[in-house]
Amino acid sequence: MDDGDPTGLRRRALLGTLAGAGTASLAGCPAPGDGGDGGTDTDTGTATTTPDPETARRFAERFAPTFGFDAAEQWFPTDPRPYTAEQDDETVVDGFAALDGYTHAAAEADAPPDPTVFYHVVEYEASPLTVVQYWYYSAFDQFTTNFHWHDWEVLHVFVDTDADEPQLFVASSHSSRVPNNEFLDPPPDRVPRILSELGSHSSALSLNDRRNSFQRLPLDDLTADITNRAVGLAEQLAELPAAYGLPRDEGLRLPYVVPELDGSPIYDHERLPAVDRDALVDETLTIRSFDALSNPPSDLPARETDVVFGPAADATPDGDADVTYDLVSTTELEDIAAFTGPQLSFEFVIPEFAEDAVAGHITTAGTPWQQDRYDDPVADITEPVHRAALADRYDAVSPPAPVNDIVATVTEVVQSPDAPDSAGVTTAETTLEAIALLRSDPVAAPTFRGVAMLRGVETGSHRLTINGAGLAPHEEPVEVGSDGDTPDDVTTSGGPTPTVTGTDDVARTATLAGVDGEIPLVPRGEATKVEVDTEGADTELTALAVDDDFGGRLYEASLSGPDAVYVHRSGAYTAEVRDADDAVGAFRVNPDAADPAPVRIDRPRTGKASLASFVAAITDETAEGLASVGDTDDDDGSPSDDDASSERGDGGGSETSTLGGLLRAMEAVSGAASRAAERAERGDRGGTDRALDALAANLQRAVERFDGLRETLPEPAAEAADRRLRQAQRRTEQAAAAEKL
Repeated sequence: MDDGDPTGLRRRALLGTLAGAGTASLAGCPAPGDGGDGGTDTDTGTATTTPDPETARRFAERFAPTFGFDAAEQWFPTDPRPYTAEQDDETVVDGFAALDGYTHAAAEADAPPDPTVFYHVVEYEASPLTVVQYWYYSAFDQFTTNFHWHDWEVLHVFVDTDADEPQLFVASSHSSRVPNNEFLDPPPDRVPRILSELGSHSSALSLNDRRNSFQRLPLDDLTADITNRAVGLAEQLAELPAAYGLPRDEGLRLPYVVPELDGSPIYDHERLPAVDRDALVDETLTIRSFDALSNPPSDLPARETDVVFGPAADATPDGDADVTYDLVSTTELEDIAAFTGPQLSFEFVIPEFAEDAVAGHITTAGTPWQQDRYDDPVADITEPVHRAALADRYDAVSPPAPVNDIVATVTEVVQSPDAPDSAGVTTAETTLEAIALLRSDPVAAPTFRGVAMLRGVETGSHRLTINGAGLAPHEEPVEVGSDGDTPDDVTTSGGPTPTVTGTDDVARTATLAGVDGEIPLVPRGEATKVEVDTEGADTELTALAVDDDFGGRLYEASLSGPDAVYVHRSGAYTAEVRDADDAVGAFRVNPDAADPAPVRIDRPRTGKASLASFVAAITDETAEGLASVGDTDDDDGSPSDDDASSERGDGGGSETSTLGGLLRAMEAVSGAASRAAERAERGDRGGTDRALDALAANLQRAVERFDGLRETLPEPAAEAADRRLRQAQRRTEQAAAAEKL
């Protein structure tokens, strides 16, 4: 995360444009919320009615979409009624019955069984706004996370009946935390086309002339397939709209996970005799678990559209349907009370002191006609500009409510090409999507284009976890607020988590997780855990940061007890702690490149003793590195052991151009730093300050000698020494200014 590389540009640009981030709403799986604290607002109180069956059917046929499915798709839109049963005097669809029955029927027919799309039409009272909903059911959902029995997705088509034109398309994407794919003011003659994500069935729009791919941004004469506002702008990239999109069609990879039930793969269950391994997503796209890999997978195939569904009533507008579906009113399903099945869960690994913890997350498929958005589709608009536009046009639509988002870019830590071996890292853009989870919310959210965005998060304290296949886990506390008066820039008041608030007509707050909105993840096979044991510390520690000599700050968060952070074993790190009085402590961390064993910092201290000890450690480390690049010129002996002589520093101008002279000057620095630490630990304030004065003078002389020699040293070693010496100077200044011994 060196500010000098493109990652830093992307991070700073993200801060500058986060005010364009959107608001929250319901998506693929609904979640409750009252909107009063920045969470999802689902209770609009808007009155809607349903038109007569003939009118509803006419609308449904007019906008009936086509669907493009991945070549590896197993579960196509179907009719759940063949799998219903009576249970406790209610009609339900059992997950085992649906999955096993659908799998058996598909094998027998060698084709998708009972292809069906359901429609529901609502009219907003005293308004020309009508909404046509297309609900499509799949017997199962297998994804990188969020897998579950049953799956309902929805496309909303908002229509102005006075103008006789569509106003907005909204296609559902995963959970309520993930922004939908939306298009405001589509061409009047354009029938929506859905590109369904493999396994999860999250719906991307495809509205331009490139019908079988998703276009997030305009390209030449092609318009984008969405009109969502940008979440961030990097100077070397175009705006990134805040919409889930279709990652495997956009150059990123998503490994799928095999669902398990009671500790065994789901295809081994006795109640699923028709389901074998071949009935799930193909093995070339699948892993058993995220932590089974030492590095992110790099050979996952990209998306390929293979099967196209179209309505059966007439020839499809695109004329390319392989399968025609029946268009059926949802009124024929509304007697179904529930879609049931034992809970399937996905385990998230959470880095903690000593042993990592595991947190499960859960997802279930709701029943459409029991959801708020069924009768009030406006509740499913996730882009605030789109909802604001409809609110301007129709009195029946209320403006978007204030909302909180959590945002971060996810990157990968790699060894820096500018650093000596095992002495520095940097970050690079990831080619793999990760998964984000709040402990306060059991529904996980996949990243899109490397951006983690959690929408409609309640105000308060949360813990954010990021997991990725073949990557060590990350977790940090996040403070989320929704102060609409916050200026449109980054502030750090009130906690370590910066926030940005938009200044347009929509009140929304984006809380930046990570370091200035960036969360670097470490390949699991290259990771070492840094454990910070706060038990027994002499003060209340409140913040922890980890910096690499080349990569800069990689972790920064509040601290309330023992904690742990994964780092790359090729790095050279400084762990910094702060206490309740804002006193600073620093500790050198140099993982063994060949040993993944954790590195523990016991009873971390703050104040002069801690900082002086750090300067002694980093100076010795720097001297050792320089000594390895050449022979020392030992013609003058070592500095005197006399206290006063050592504190003054002993080195004449005749040695300023020799490596030996530099190493002797650094030995004087280390000695003065050690004496300052010893005196601080004894409580000798006056002696400590005198030793720190001598340390600063000795360090300045060492830096001057290094500057005179730099051009004669190998560049990686010189660059590492330069960065460490500058940090030694900064920590020396902190020690001198510290009140605490």
